[in-house]
Amino acid sequence: MPTATDMKIGWIGAGRMGYEMAARLAKAGADLTVWNRTRAKAEPLARYGAKLAHALPELAACDIVFCIVSTWDDVREVIVGEGGLLSRGGAPRMMIECSSISLEGSAELRALLDARGIRYLAAPVSGNAKVIKAGKLSFVCSGPRAAFDQALPYLKMIGPAASYVGEGELARIVKICHNVFLGVVIQSLAEITVLAQKAGVPRHAFLEFINQSVMGSTFSRYKTPAFVNLDFKVTFTPKLLRKDLDLGLDAGRRFEVPMPLASATRDLLQSMIGRGMTEQDFATLLLQQAQSSGLDLQPENAQVGDGLS
Repeated sequence: MPTATDMKIGWIGAGRMGYEMAARLAKAGADLTVWNRTRAKAEPLARYGAKLAHALPELAACDIVFCIVSTWDDVREVIVGEGGLLSRGGAPRMMIECSSISLEGSAELRALLDARGIRYLAAPVSGNAKVIKAGKLSFVCSGPRAAFDQALPYLKMIGPAASYVGEGELARIVKICHNVFLGVVIQSLAEITVLAQKAGVPRHAFLEFINQSVMGSTFSRYKTPAFVNLDFKVTFTPKLLRKDLDLGLDAGRRFEVPMPLASATRDLLQSMIGRGMTEQDFATLLLQQAQSSGLDLQPENAQVGDGLS
């Protein structure tokens, strides 16, 4: 099993998720070089020992390159676009792609990389920046089993859990299913929280009960501060969640699976976006639910935990 210094690791993307993931690799001692479109966002990683690339093709000399950006168009641009990773003919031995992209996009990327002799591991993640900091991020991976086995020590530097689900793009469908579930669960949690409050139960008391019951989860616990104190600092935007719900509904049509709850949630999310509620966390679905129920929510200013710290 390789140690932290056995391989040169490249990293593309230092947004909210990518920055924290790269930071954990660097802190673990990995030989890490990072590129981000806005260089200033990646510069703080140097304090943990990461090097900064001036141009993407520099990362082609690495053994493994991770990528986590916003959309399939972004993935394609940073890898095979003008000035992209492969634009000067060099190639890493392995690519680990962690963005939320479609099955079709992932398959296209696999074909592009296979043609250049680059092993490809699809490795989307479950969690947000706070989850990463708490050391609780999880990966779902698909591709050659040998690639997964080689990458596993580096995946575990970032988070403790990495599940291998098979060949090809199976990790993408797992991630799509995960994020559809995320949307349905947050809307359901908003509905029952508003119902309880309108009946007279304070949100912090209701969620304390839920979190200690069999229905409590890591997710319900780390969304509790947002629901109780209305602090909707972004972990995942409504538009990104809409993108993933669209991917899930597309997959449902492709595999002929009815998805009525996902479809209803997508419409509610679209309604919220149409009302201009786009810049805060997707948990603002709570506010829309309250407004639809004739309830004006106020922060409860209660001390509640997020289950992570």
